[in-house]
Amino acid sequence: MPRTRHWQGGSGRPELSGPAVVSVQRGEVYDISTHFPTMRDLCEAADPAAALRSANGMHLGNLEAVLANTPQAGRDPARPWLLAPIDLQAVKAAGVTFAVSMIERVIEERARGNPDAAAAIRAEVHRLVGDDLGKLKPGSAEAAALKQVLIGQGAWSQYLEVGIGPDAEIFTKCQPMAAIGTGMDAGIHPNSTWNNPEPEVVLVVASDGRIVGATLGNDVNLRDVEGRSALLLGKAKDNNASAAIGPLLRFFDARFSLDDIRRTVVSLTVEGEDHFRLEGSSSIARISRDPVDLVAQMLNAHHHYPDGAVLFLGTMFAPTQDRGAVGQGFTHQIGDVVAVGAPKLGRLVNRMERTDACEPWAFGASALMRNLAGRGLL
Repeated sequence: MPRTRHWQGGSGRPELSGPAVVSVQRGEVYDISTHFPTMRDLCEAADPAAALRSANGMHLGNLEAVLANTPQAGRDPARPWLLAPIDLQAVKAAGVTFAVSMIERVIEERARGNPDAAAAIRAEVHRLVGDDLGKLKPGSAEAAALKQVLIGQGAWSQYLEVGIGPDAEIFTKCQPMAAIGTGMDAGIHPNSTWNNPEPEVVLVVASDGRIVGATLGNDVNLRDVEGRSALLLGKAKDNNASAAIGPLLRFFDARFSLDDIRRTVVSLTVEGEDHFRLEGSSSIARISRDPVDLVAQMLNAHHHYPDGAVLFLGTMFAPTQDRGAVGQGFTHQIGDVVAVGAPKLGRLVNRMERTDACEPWAFGASALMRNLAGRGLL
């Protein structure tokens, strides 16, 4: 991990009954809320990395100690812990941005959420569509020609439409303030029997469209729910504790840029209490749409976000490794520990729990405003 001077995040300050904007400098955590009461304020700065360097703050402790203060370790409510490194920004996600995951979405749709049918359908879809669509430019004449061929074969899908058509899928992952940070329990709805993690890079975008930094995310997905109908996307994606972002936000500067993101390989490990282990990776270099294009489709003259937004870029990782019976593929079990990592963005770690057993989301934008006002920061 590189020097941490330009990293930033959010931390729970127990004595303040609310969050603090923090910087991490050489492994130590500092509260800089007197300079930037919200992450939104820092991300809207003309040069967030430079603004962060100039912000001195109160020392809160060692980063390792803050990271270790988790629910799994029996969180000490008298000591700080990390929250998601965003607050008032809209939380958006791009779907079907990699060919491999696009094929899996087609399979989900055809299986109608039934994992028993997935293996046979997967073989048929690969026969019709192939599995190497990474070189096909979405919205191109070649993509339009393929669409007509697939329609003629009865193989067209709404997922192929957003995967290789002109318009990207951009959806709302959760509400502002609802994302969880590293070390916290992440939620799986108990009604789901086929689900998976989605390790992704998350871009941070100012209200004027500038991409100012990046972090990591886990876009937890209920495959059986979305597979029954794409109109159930909200039920599949937006559940309590089902959007994990962190561990920290890294701003772009002379040493870290969007080109570094384009070269990023996101790793994933899942370790279960049943001793099951899953490993995978997702290379941004294989994304079908450039991150700049995805951001432009999210925020433009027709879509405004006055507090900025963050955008999950999508994943090529769609696990098919059998965990139980042959042909059943992968699904989470309660207690799974999921780690999403990248060399220049750190490591986001969460334990999977039922959504109704995770810490309820009760601290929203109005609570944040009242808390900041009470502390004299507004």
